[in-house]
Amino acid sequence: MDIVGFLKSQFICHLLICYIFIVSGLIINFIQLFTLILWPINKQLFRRINCRLAYCISSQMVMLLEWWSGTDCTLYTDPESYHKYGKENAIVILNHNFEIDFLCGWNFCERFGVLGSSKVLAKKELSYMPIIGWMWYFLEIVFCKRKWEEDRKTVMQKLLNLRDYPENFWFLIHCEGTRFTEQKHQISMQVAEAKGLPKLKYHLLPRTKGFAVTVQCLRNVVSAVYDSTLNFRNNENPTLLGVLNGKKYHADLYVRRIPLEEVPEDEQECSNWLHKLYQEKDAFQEEYYRTGTYPAVPIVPPRRPWTLLNWLFWALLLLYPLFKLLINMVNSGSSLTLASFAFVIVMASVGVRWMIGVTEINKGSTYGNNDNKQKRK
Repeated sequence: MDIVGFLKSQFICHLLICYIFIVSGLIINFIQLFTLILWPINKQLFRRINCRLAYCISSQMVMLLEWWSGTDCTLYTDPESYHKYGKENAIVILNHNFEIDFLCGWNFCERFGVLGSSKVLAKKELSYMPIIGWMWYFLEIVFCKRKWEEDRKTVMQKLLNLRDYPENFWFLIHCEGTRFTEQKHQISMQVAEAKGLPKLKYHLLPRTKGFAVTVQCLRNVVSAVYDSTLNFRNNENPTLLGVLNGKKYHADLYVRRIPLEEVPEDEQECSNWLHKLYQEKDAFQEEYYRTGTYPAVPIVPPRRPWTLLNWLFWALLLLYPLFKLLINMVNSGSSLTLASFAFVIVMASVGVRWMIGVTEINKGSTYGNNDNKQKRK
């Protein structure tokens, strides 16, 4: 196949994958809207249904990673802890260095059956984004404005609401607050020096208040903290566009299970504990870059078929009417109809590129640049 033909086929694959994701996502969002009538009648039924509906959306993203790109995900952990994953509530601390680290976090959830009920601490702007943001709204995701004085009361209330959640859930949190870049790292380490904190080489300074409140609100509900450190072999620089193109990556995830009883209850002591944890994470990163491995047993959790089966269901449901519509449009010969279809294709392409751009490191938020500069003033 020549280069032009390859690019055309790749472009068509992108459009079909994104068509299935967008249309199925909007359908599921619409169904979720109607589940609101259940909230005052049976809140737990509402939650269980929305866990399943959310899975139908998020599992499509995981399918791209697991089945479409065939990315290998090796888990390094203690075998005794391995058997507890998926059977308890947990707070998952993730490093934030790669464009697809959120996708690898979802993959971790999927392998242990908690993808549909997984929670995150997300910025408020994402709640307005169709499909993912709206899905999160019905999952009772904790949104924040990144202004702690305004966020504290709201975040605490949202977290306390999860205490009677009927499904096992993992609460995923990026304590660094924003994705790692060299500029943000330089500013973060200046803050560390000003506060007399040990400097980190591979992480930003963790933001401790959100973590401390999460632990405080979920104590006696959550059993453990899963300290998770992600890396990719051979200096790979994974991107969502690469996954969409079917490029295979090789991820290594080191997970330590820390019983929640070991995390101090006092806010200041909890803050010190988190800073110490990130110093340990930095040491693990150093060892990985030096040896290419982590100090634990490598395990490859088996892929579950449900992500693929879910995607195939939506593909079969949505592609037939699409192809039928295309055939009818071509047969009609209407210039206006064909021009309208071409416009929709162009807009879909722009929309897809925008969604991919949201994950790109060089287009990430300025949180961590401006905010830390203000703190130094």
